[in-house]
Amino acid sequence: MFVFLRVPCVFFVLFLGAPSLLRQAAGFYLPGLAPVSFCEKPSEGDESARECQDKIELFVNRLDSVESVLPYEYTAFDFCTVDAEKRPSENLGQVLFGERIEPSPYKFSFKQKEECKHVCTKSYNTEKAEDKANLDFLKKGMLLNYQHHWIVDNMPVTWCYDVEDNQKFCNPGFPIGCYVTEAGRPKDACVVNSDFNDKDTFYIFNHVDITIYYHIVESETAVARLVAAKMEPKSYKQAKPDTPDCTGPPMSLSNKFKGEISIPYTYSVQFLVEQNIRWASRWDYILESMPHTNIQWFSIMNSLVIVLFLSGMVAMIMLRTLHKDIARYNQMDSVEDAQEEFGWKLVHGDVFRPPRKGMLLSVFLGSGTQIFIMTFVTLFFACLGFLSPANRGALMTCAVVLWVLLGTPAGYVAARFYKSFGGEKWKTNVLLTAFLCPGVVFADFFLMNLILWGEGSSAAMPFGTLVAILALWFCISVPLTFIGAYFGFKKASIEHPVRTNQIPRQIPEQSFYTKPLPGIVMGGILPFGCIFIQLFFILNSIWSHQMYYMFGFLFLVFIILVITCSEATILLCYFHLCAEDYHWQWRSFLTSGFTAAYFLVYAVHYFFSKLQITGLASTILYFGYTMIMALIFFLFTGTIGFFACFWFVTKIYSVVKVD
Repeated sequence: MFVFLRVPCVFFVLFLGAPSLLRQAAGFYLPGLAPVSFCEKPSEGDESARECQDKIELFVNRLDSVESVLPYEYTAFDFCTVDAEKRPSENLGQVLFGERIEPSPYKFSFKQKEECKHVCTKSYNTEKAEDKANLDFLKKGMLLNYQHHWIVDNMPVTWCYDVEDNQKFCNPGFPIGCYVTEAGRPKDACVVNSDFNDKDTFYIFNHVDITIYYHIVESETAVARLVAAKMEPKSYKQAKPDTPDCTGPPMSLSNKFKGEISIPYTYSVQFLVEQNIRWASRWDYILESMPHTNIQWFSIMNSLVIVLFLSGMVAMIMLRTLHKDIARYNQMDSVEDAQEEFGWKLVHGDVFRPPRKGMLLSVFLGSGTQIFIMTFVTLFFACLGFLSPANRGALMTCAVVLWVLLGTPAGYVAARFYKSFGGEKWKTNVLLTAFLCPGVVFADFFLMNLILWGEGSSAAMPFGTLVAILALWFCISVPLTFIGAYFGFKKASIEHPVRTNQIPRQIPEQSFYTKPLPGIVMGGILPFGCIFIQLFFILNSIWSHQMYYMFGFLFLVFIILVITCSEATILLCYFHLCAEDYHWQWRSFLTSGFTAAYFLVYAVHYFFSKLQITGLASTILYFGYTMIMALIFFLFTGTIGFFACFWFVTKIYSVVKVD
């Protein structure tokens, strides 16, 4: 689903004031992702053969569609395959996102031009059940606009074509074929060729013209590095399928066709020199062609300016008002003045009273802390370029491994707060921390996986990987959670600046705005406003298979989100304390966490207004995965709100004199 690209984090680095870091990060590549040098086939005994290679392999990845959440392996569509070749191993992130990279029969030699080379011919007879099933599945793939994803030298093979305003868009995939409806309306890629005009007919792209661009390295040995691979899909019927000449009418297949048909697959390849593109910036032409890129930069900057302005206003109001309150309370010397206490000082004897359902709150805080640290570290590494685009699946792998290793902070935070809430069922607390939230996520994920298994999708996680995930959870994450909980319970309880009264104070009748629900609903608006533009592009990268690469901005938005969640929660917490309502613990968590409810509403709106997903299975998968994201986001934002409010309450009650 994702293709992640490294980008120098210009704004993040400027934000931190470390320009030297930018210079170091700009050309950084992970070990094992060094450029591969190519040269023409050497003569026997030539020493340069040891430094470069002449064979270029083309790998094929899973096929996906914007009209379906179900990706399929390349072999599911009965294309040309190669036998007895070892497929590249996939990392955990690739498996989770359904990537299945396999070797292909498309083989090139560097600088050797090929014209209309025959790969294989697939023959079908609709009277045979197996052939009919394969042909029907191929038709389904064309109807839903499934896209090939080919890889050369760890780089996507792109199809570049003109769009509106004379812009050129480079798509890192190309369609199997296309369909002309019964009304004669060409769908998707059928608009590119006026010969695709037969009604109720499929047209198969069975030929590709591949152009590979290379950059000659200026060194002692004249070797080259590949900097781009572009292709153009075409359709030829081929009068003689076994000896094709790549001429004639397009390869058509009527929807009502019965009988025998042969589909020949061919390719042409040429090599061109491109000295203006360096190997380190070979992804740039794809990114520069992406639609809405300029709009995205402007929108993000606009959002950041608005949110920073609002945050500054909130902070200024809070600091001025609080300063006056604290000065007034500390000037009360007489007994009469003390008896006439008002505002938030009145509830000093109840403000640290343990909340209801303290067990559940402490478990949520533990899991939220785990997610917060995981997100921060993953985004930081992505921002600095550690998660290179060539290292596919690295971002997801990094996130999962970090989550597993961060069981200790989760157990520690949950135990520490549960103890401060006066809880004594420490065994239940540590078990819930280790299993409740991860268990809900895993149960949802497992149900989605069952649907993927039933549909035969490549995104269905293999049984071995499922066992490996469970082993990581039970054998690493759970023991680490127990270790963290042990230290959390062993440590002395958190000391509060004021004592808690034995008898709870009665809370007066609240106005509409200070009641729990309106405050919680209002609290999530500002944080959501700061992320919804980024959210659109992130959802596009997941469900519309577009590249997301602006990790510098995403990290900055992450920081702004933390600040906004904190300030919005503190502001509402202050208003509630002034209204003599001291139940701030759950309210602070839910106020900030309600941002996830807005995220859920936006995801529903995005599904109906932006996506073209069809089919019950794809719809269930979309909302199933969205619920996982919403739960993670709820724990993440809720934890930020609670900790901000906890710090605020502790701070203000520690600076006033209480008799």
